Amino acid sequence: MSKKLRSSGAGSWAYRSYYNIPLLSPNNQELELGQGELKIEISDEGYISGKIGGPGWSLELNGYMTEGNPVTLQFQGTGTVDNNPWVYAYIGYVVPHIPAGKEQVPAIVGAVTRVIPHPGGDGTIHRAGEVGSFYAVAQ
Repeated sequence: MSKKLRSSGAGSWAYRSYYNIPLLSPNNQELELGQGELKIEISDEGYISGKIGGPGWSLELNGYMTEGNPVTLQFQGTGTVDNNPWVYAYIGYVVPHIPAGKEQVPAIVGAVTRVIPHPGGDGTIHRAGEVGSFYAVAQ
């Protein structure tokens, strides 16, 4: 993939998201919201399509990219998981090249918001409006 496409956010990314809990936790699994693969395609007009998903879940992406420093990606992921609708909103920023950085891997950092509630694998209802942080690194 060309450097220009990576700097726009297009491509395949390893994705992880976390609950925004302000206390340090000895067990990072308590913080993890989700993980999977993020695949972003960007049209010449800046429209985003693609998929995000992991074991047992997959969402279709729809949104747009805004040029700038940093590049901004805003998209929504929608899908049906275990017969329940899921909708998540994402805003991410492509981390610019750091001049003094060594072996910098392309990355996207941002926030994810659950738009509608849905049952979780733990049997609880995951509330709408909950915001987490995410990062994705180029694969």
